[in-house]
Amino acid sequence: MPALKDKVIFITGATRGIGREIALRAARDGAKIVITGKTIDPHPHLPGTLASVADEVKSAGGKTLALPLDVRDENQVAAVVSEAAQHFGGIDILINNASAISLTPTLETSVKRYDLMMAVNQRATFVTSQACLPYLQKSVNPHILTLSPPLNLQPKWFAPHLAYTMAKYGMSLCTLGLAEEFREAGIAVNSLWPKTTIATAAIAVNFPKDILQASRYPTIVADAAYTILTKNSRSLTGHFFIDEEVLKEEGIKDFSSYALNPGQALFPDLFL
Repeated sequence: MPALKDKVIFITGATRGIGREIALRAARDGAKIVITGKTIDPHPHLPGTLASVADEVKSAGGKTLALPLDVRDENQVAAVVSEAAQHFGGIDILINNASAISLTPTLETSVKRYDLMMAVNQRATFVTSQACLPYLQKSVNPHILTLSPPLNLQPKWFAPHLAYTMAKYGMSLCTLGLAEEFREAGIAVNSLWPKTTIATAAIAVNFPKDILQASRYPTIVADAAYTILTKNSRSLTGHFFIDEEVLKEEGIKDFSSYALNPGQALFPDLFL
């Protein structure tokens, strides 16, 4: 039986990019995917809606429940998590993928943008994890996987975009704390981050085109996530994984198929 068969996986920010790819990878095992996000109607510039990803998940072999969710609203988070758990009979895996980005120096970061990043990144990771934990405690092999970078307090990671770094590191601090708090309960809590830039809307919007062309497809992150989520939760917690390193441990040596332009030098992620 496939490792994620009938596992209930709750994903934030699942309408495009890495969240969508993780959903599709798990769907191939016959997982039950809770797709959440804000994009109900087609975006004028970005692909993906709740309905379109739900259709893709079904076509890939998974079961799906698509629910609109603004992760900044704790009452909405609680209601959606409860509805998902009732619909599928529990929650086995949480993917904290939703994120807001602004690679701006301090004097160019508005308080509104600062608040958005803190709410969507740090606060939502805490709130969504908190809402899912009672269900995860009842699961056989529960996992929380957060898309956030390894913690590193060297000033060079903070100076160029202080607010964004604090917001993403807030997600990583949730991993650090929850992993230890729920270690005895057998809930695996880990973070995953890409070695290179990933060809998502965030990269397309916030980086020059040449960096986008030097990126990898989000499938590499999804494949690494699948590897982590199929491990024993009691033996794999509190780690800050890098996608390529995870797959190398699985014996993969050739990563050219993940690159937008095989043979071209890849652009390293900004936190590595």
